[in-house]
Amino acid sequence: MSEHTEAVKSNLGEAGAHLKQAASAAGGAVKNAAGAAGDELRLGKAQVKAELADGAVAGLGAAEHLGGAASEQANALMDKGRDLLDSAAELIRERPLAAFGVAFAAGWIISKLGRSDK
Repeated sequence: MSEHTEAVKSNLGEAGAHLKQAASAAGGAVKNAAGAAGDELRLGKAQVKAELADGAVAGLGAAEHLGGAASEQANALMDKGRDLLDSAAELIRERPLAAFGVAFAAGWIISKLGRSDK
């Protein structure tokens, strides 16, 4: 074999070795990238879970406050209803004939409205 042929073989062998090393390095890089992506995915998953848990806790807190607010509103409405009934009772005691007339007129109007629907 000639000197040039030996040089070509040697260069091709060296190029093949470098290609093998490059492939090995690329495989390692892909493996490392996949590992890093997996780590990032796990971290992101943990963050999503934490945010969802915090959101659930905040929602439960809002529900508790909503129940308290509804209870306060119901109590306020009950107090207003009692005040209205007390006022009506006082008006009836002060003017019994006028109260009877108003009640009679309201009953008569409701009766007429009820019959006209049929």
